[in-house]
Amino acid sequence: MGDVARLAGVSVQTVSRVATGSDHVRPETRAKVLRAMNKLGYSPNRAAQALRRGSFKTIGVLTQQIQRTGEALTTAGVLEAATAADYAVNLVQVERPVSDDLRQAVYRLSHQAIDGLVVVQAGRAGREHLVLPPSIPVAVSDSTLVDHYPSASADQVGGVRDAVEHLLGLGHRNIQHVCGPGDSQSSLIRRATWARCLREAGLPVPEPIPGDWEAAAGYAAGRLLAADPEVTAVFCANDELALGLIRAMHEQGRRVPGDVSVVGFDGFDVGEYSFPPLTTVRQDFRRHGREMVGLVLEQVASGVRDGSRSIIIPTELILRGSTAPPPAT
Repeated sequence: MGDVARLAGVSVQTVSRVATGSDHVRPETRAKVLRAMNKLGYSPNRAAQALRRGSFKTIGVLTQQIQRTGEALTTAGVLEAATAADYAVNLVQVERPVSDDLRQAVYRLSHQAIDGLVVVQAGRAGREHLVLPPSIPVAVSDSTLVDHYPSASADQVGGVRDAVEHLLGLGHRNIQHVCGPGDSQSSLIRRATWARCLREAGLPVPEPIPGDWEAAAGYAAGRLLAADPEVTAVFCANDELALGLIRAMHEQGRRVPGDVSVVGFDGFDVGEYSFPPLTTVRQDFRRHGREMVGLVLEQVASGVRDGSRSIIIPTELILRGSTAPPPAT
């Protein structure tokens, strides 16, 4: 820092202000100091700065499988908000949240100089799996952890209700469901809400078809359901399942939506270009990420850890070409 000050012809204090991003430096002086830094290859000691200000300007991010579209988009929202707030991100992925994998991941993050933790996805992991120092701010989304930490989650119940009521309004009375994985809180909520809507309409609740989040599971479910002429509508737990199911229906000679209507959930852009275009419930994954960063930074600024703080993000039913009234008997 002294070398930079001598080359720029300023005080060490001025170099320090530039290095820490202080506004109390004239633009021409800042430019002169930055030129000197570049010439000398100087890089500020971030660890020392963190010790002085009591903040590392880093947020830990924990997710389950980032290759999934929803988790990738949510993480993108985290990165956007963190960058806007001049925070770095330290990302850790776990395969099995309800195991020692999560405990070890949390241990690594909590010892890597983070100011807070964002949990993008942790399946059905409970608070006993997320062992953290009580001083670390946490924000979560769409998991059982929402009962214990500040959260930003989609209106899952409202979104499913919109989807099922849309099919009921078209006249469907045999509405099947292809589930997501059993270790996903979102999947369980969607399944339970689908069943509740049918019961409220005075309709029998068929046994749902087990699945996961992959198109291949939807394809397998479609081959099974195509053989049942009584099924006129299917609500799928996500868009990938719906796209796989639509292909299987076409291959088995069942027209979508002429014979069977299909609704997905998530609202990925690819559904607009499927054949037919997919009716779906859209959730704003990027906003999930941004809101969780906001919740962490609120706690960093205030020092208050309010586990009841909850942000419910509305969903939107997108009507496209995969739904229609049932065929006339």
